[in-house]
Amino acid sequence: WWNNPKSPPCGSGFQGAWRRISLPKMLVLFETSAGFAIFKLLNEQKLQKVENLFEDFENAQRASKVVQLKNFSKFSDSADALQASVALNEGKLCKPLKKLLKKVFAEEAHEQLAVWDSKLGNAIKDKLGIQCVSNTKVGELMRCIKSQVEGLIPGFQEKELAAMSLGLGHNLARYKLKFSPDKVDTMIVQAIALLDDIDKELNNYVMRAREWYGWHFPEMGKIITDNTAYIRTVMAMGTRDKAVKTDLSEILPEDIEERVKEAAEVSMGTEIADEDILNIHHLCNQIIELMDYRAQLNEYLSNRMRAIAPNLTIMVGELIGARLIGHAGSLINLAKHPASTIQILGAEKALFRALKTRHSTPKYGMLYHAQLVTNTSNKNKGKVSRMLAAKAALACRYDALGEETTTEMGINNRAKLTSRVSLIEQGYSDRISGKGKAVARFEKYEGVGEIKQYPVAADSTLPSSSKRKFDESFEAPAPKKIKVEGDVASEKKKKKKKKHETEAAEEVTVKNEPEAVDIKTEIKSEPSPESAEKKKKKKKKEIKQGQE
Repeated sequence: WWNNPKSPPCGSGFQGAWRRISLPKMLVLFETSAGFAIFKLLNEQKLQKVENLFEDFENAQRASKVVQLKNFSKFSDSADALQASVALNEGKLCKPLKKLLKKVFAEEAHEQLAVWDSKLGNAIKDKLGIQCVSNTKVGELMRCIKSQVEGLIPGFQEKELAAMSLGLGHNLARYKLKFSPDKVDTMIVQAIALLDDIDKELNNYVMRAREWYGWHFPEMGKIITDNTAYIRTVMAMGTRDKAVKTDLSEILPEDIEERVKEAAEVSMGTEIADEDILNIHHLCNQIIELMDYRAQLNEYLSNRMRAIAPNLTIMVGELIGARLIGHAGSLINLAKHPASTIQILGAEKALFRALKTRHSTPKYGMLYHAQLVTNTSNKNKGKVSRMLAAKAALACRYDALGEETTTEMGINNRAKLTSRVSLIEQGYSDRISGKGKAVARFEKYEGVGEIKQYPVAADSTLPSSSKRKFDESFEAPAPKKIKVEGDVASEKKKKKKKKHETEAAEEVTVKNEPEAVDIKTEIKSEPSPESAEKKKKKKKKEIKQGQE
């Protein structure tokens, strides 16, 4: 510059050159599968207009005019590369990157460092005090550098870089699958399936042991109902002859121990050989080992459920929550289900059968065994299971998708549910309006209403005397029936029939008993002419009234 005659005189040109020399440049941190590269940005004005920045990176020569390699730190092996990649994904500062940045910024002072991830920039600023920049313009610059990274970093070949990227990608994928919190629930799925299988095997083994030993001592099966106590008693006693000398106080209570010893003396069982009792002891040993392992597996499952899904465990319990997760496949899949699906999980056959036959659909599936549902009455089980399914769906989503899992939400929802269930069991409703139909329906089938009779005397329009007051108990006389001509004729026919029947009955009695004849049956008093005329007049009046 000093020897160039075409250079401007000392003034603005010299000041501009001095400014270009003295002012620090921006550095760019670029991560590759082979190591960390730090580039120096030669022209910061390129970041002002990033729309046409790709034109400056069409080839390696033009790209070298924009950025220049400052330093490159290569990974020692694949394990070192995996650790650095995991730290970058989590937004943390790894040791190789920390050493590189300290070395670069110790040699020269620079204003800013352009990074891709803002979390990584915050970590660098907190630990090293370096001002970092992360925005859309820096992202566009990173993409342009990536397109020409083989030419900007000397000694790099495209095939080698592709192989390194592929190997690092496989290692990172394996690491994520191995230590991902989303995949830990597979242990719960396998544990609950194994627990169910152990229960089935234990039932088969205990049934076989009871039946086998029952040939020798059949009375003990009815005295000892607990399977664990039965197996331990067989192990301690052996044959029934040793029952009197065997101390069973650690296994059985005193009254049951006395009954067992009394029954052993008068037992009707068959005698068995020593080889038979030895095989029975081997079976009992297997049952006791399975019981101990089941208790250990149950404790492990409860601990895993409290760690992975604490709120769901509070709502429905460890075993029911684990069965729901196992039925859905994972905790994430269970969180995607709506509350209506969670309510009937485990009752799919009944649901489709009801839809096919057009009957009522089931109200609960696995939630039937939850504590809140089992403690309620039968008429309220459907309502309680619906409320519990809604809260369990919220708990699943909070456990699966929440960043910080706490048990406050589960405890609060459980308390609300218990109070609500107690109110429902007492028949209390907190609804302000819309209860008229329900009350009327209740009174129709279960309520006993007051029966009120209408006072017929109130219909009378006759003027009542001042002395006589209205009495509610007073009943008005029933109105007379008006007879029509047809009714009169029918009555006459009926009377004639009755007369013929009485006459025939009298003749039969006279024929059967001729000696005991009564004068009254033979001689009938003929009606007087006056009474006959009165009857005719009454009939005429009734006929006239009927015609009117």
